[in-house]
Amino acid sequence: MSSLNTGTSLEALAGVAAFVILLFVGSRLLPGPEAQGAPLPSGGRLAYRLNGLRVCLLVALAAALGQLLDWWSLSVLYHQFLPLFLAANVFAFVLTGIVFLRGKQPSAQARQNPLVETLRGLFLGVELNPRLAGVDLKLFSYRPSLIGLALLNAAFAVAQYEIYGTLSDAMLLYEIFTLIYIGNYFQFEHGMLYTWDIVAERFGGMLIWGDYVLVPFFYSLPGWFLVHRLDPLPASATVALTALFLFGFWLFRGANEQKHRFKADPSARIWGRPAETLGGRLLVSGFWGIGRHLNYSGEICVYLAFALTTGFDSPLPYLLPAWLTALLVHRARRDEHRCYAKYGTLWTQYTHRARFRMLPFVY
Repeated sequence: MSSLNTGTSLEALAGVAAFVILLFVGSRLLPGPEAQGAPLPSGGRLAYRLNGLRVCLLVALAAALGQLLDWWSLSVLYHQFLPLFLAANVFAFVLTGIVFLRGKQPSAQARQNPLVETLRGLFLGVELNPRLAGVDLKLFSYRPSLIGLALLNAAFAVAQYEIYGTLSDAMLLYEIFTLIYIGNYFQFEHGMLYTWDIVAERFGGMLIWGDYVLVPFFYSLPGWFLVHRLDPLPASATVALTALFLFGFWLFRGANEQKHRFKADPSARIWGRPAETLGGRLLVSGFWGIGRHLNYSGEICVYLAFALTTGFDSPLPYLLPAWLTALLVHRARRDEHRCYAKYGTLWTQYTHRARFRMLPFVY
């Protein structure tokens, strides 16, 4: 276990910290369009600078130039995957402690149950919209999360090429799929401003660990698995996987885009027609008139396509779509409880109109 010696572990921690700091500096300094977030409980709105795509492209350019000019090899991220994973955990725990201490407010409940309230605050967070130097920490944290995921995926391809002198069909397909998925997030970063995480979740250990550890290291599992697998991918499998990915992506992106357009402009047209609503509040046009959470269904299809590029030699890559399915089924139920609490009988009417949760005619 020489890769886990103290020197390597400290270097990995320094690398993770430097990566996050550089992204933060880029987020603070690079220009970008300004957008207003969803209404706060107080009635106001926060302003966000949406320069994530520029930050992402700048990192991609630097990584590619460094690789081409032989300044470094991205494959080091693959070879040091475990030390980086451990370092990311340490970083996430430290950041959790910092944001907890920064936002901690004395209360009668905390005085009565100090341990319980401390653990609750650490895990669920204290502040709703913590900012540092004008940068929203919740929105920012998606950047090391997804840019880190993109760099790890690139590292797997570089490692395979350095080891075997070629890139497998499956690796190429996986890289294309993930590049489209991650690039699209930054292209439509404004949509994040209306998600539950940004609008209602406090910034604590749950979100921090998910952003800095779970997404980059767990979501990259299929790519890590593909490094030493060179079996050719049949043309029929390539076509089928591409069709599954594109269908899922269309469903995921299309449903989210319809919802965001409606929230920004209730008079928007959906599928060429004026948006139809219930009570002027709930969209029942497009995907949202068919199912209540088809965006989740589309995302599951996308991640299933990622896993299927690895074939069927091991169940390990399928932990990702399996976990995501469980997460999104739970989230769909949670969302429905919250929507009923918010909209009451109007939500009941909506469930009669859009009868299916995630899978038409089945669920």
